[in-house]
Amino acid sequence: MENLKCLFNCFPWDIFLFALLLGLLLWWLLSKLLGDRLKSHASELQDRINFLEGELEACRKSKVSTSTNVDLGTVAAVAAAPVAAAFVAPAAAAAPVANKKDDLKIVEGIGPKIEELCNNAGIYTFAELASTSVGKIKEILDAAGSRFQMHDPTTWPEQSALARDGKWDELKKWQDELNKGKA
Repeated sequence: MENLKCLFNCFPWDIFLFALLLGLLLWWLLSKLLGDRLKSHASELQDRINFLEGELEACRKSKVSTSTNVDLGTVAAVAAAPVAAAFVAPAAAAAPVANKKDDLKIVEGIGPKIEELCNNAGIYTFAELASTSVGKIKEILDAAGSRFQMHDPTTWPEQSALARDGKWDELKKWQDELNKGKA
């Protein structure tokens, strides 16, 4: 009984309450700051998802219209051709067209994600990348978000031109001088 009496009378309740209030204040402040930051990050991610869903829908639409154009062209060719050619045209049209796709990651500064961005923009080969202006590549990177805006594509067309032309030794020597694709 004496211990309980001492606990209530001798315990420094003022220090305890001050520490408790300070802890609650810090907890509220941190939850407010981190909560706002997490909400902002979640909203950025949702915007990114919406953008990518729009891009996917546009790709699907362009693929459907392209395949529809090929089918109509085949039908027109078969209708206009003589009977002997009618048997050859569908076989030739049914053969899949080989889509040559280069490994753009060979270009220093391009990784798997940037290669995917280039492919989504219709750039699949070294020749296509070499003929694309630096400004256009920068637009592609800027549209992909802040994660890709820091990349500098100024040497990418020149590197891909060397790869296109098969000048691998020259490309390797130049890439040894580059720092993450930057001159």
